[in-house]
Amino acid sequence: MFHTVEYGKDSGQSQPSAGGILRCRCRVCLKILLTQPSVVFVAQSGVKKKERSTLSASDWEQASLELIAEQGIRAVAVESLARRIGVTKGSFYWHFSNHDELLKRSLLRWEKHDEVNLQASLGAIDDPRERLRSFFRQTGREKLTHDVYSALCTAADHTQVEPLLERVAERRMRHIALAFTEIGFDAKQASHRARLTYSAYLGFLQLQRQHQAPILSSEEFEAYMTHVIATLIPER
Repeated sequence: MFHTVEYGKDSGQSQPSAGGILRCRCRVCLKILLTQPSVVFVAQSGVKKKERSTLSASDWEQASLELIAEQGIRAVAVESLARRIGVTKGSFYWHFSNHDELLKRSLLRWEKHDEVNLQASLGAIDDPRERLRSFFRQTGREKLTHDVYSALCTAADHTQVEPLLERVAERRMRHIALAFTEIGFDAKQASHRARLTYSAYLGFLQLQRQHQAPILSSEEFEAYMTHVIATLIPER
């Protein structure tokens, strides 16, 4: 670690470099402070300063979500994330006070993104049947979002994950049930259909995680989606 030492106006010292800046090791800085009281001492780390300016909190949150998608929420650790994105742990503490804060903000970031996707697939389409079809089609378009959700479902007992999953499931099924109501089902039937539709979606994610489902964007996947949609969504 290096420090910046600025010579005071009345220090009587010749400037060691342009602008009156001396870069030296801590022991030397300490000696200067003890012998020259008028010296202004400013501690800084060149590495940390660079990392702070080039790596944002969003970068850490995104890396955290990618790791959750690949290895699960319990794999998230400051050290492993720092290695993953090629920085020191010091960069982390510019943006987060601890590991729990990182998880909280990462999961909220994912939830907000999921809500936007939900609105796009279920809230912005007038035809209720098309809305439901769009919900299933989103599975093949937002891989990271669905991979994160699938990983979170395997950690439902986690203190930060459990309430998140409840909010997300309630929001999704509410939108799905509304679409079935608009198709013509009564409230109870629409609720049952919504639960069945959502169960099919969750089951597909888990099978995919176990490599027992068609590869996304493949012809087999498209055929499977067509079958699911035809089975669960009645024609006019």
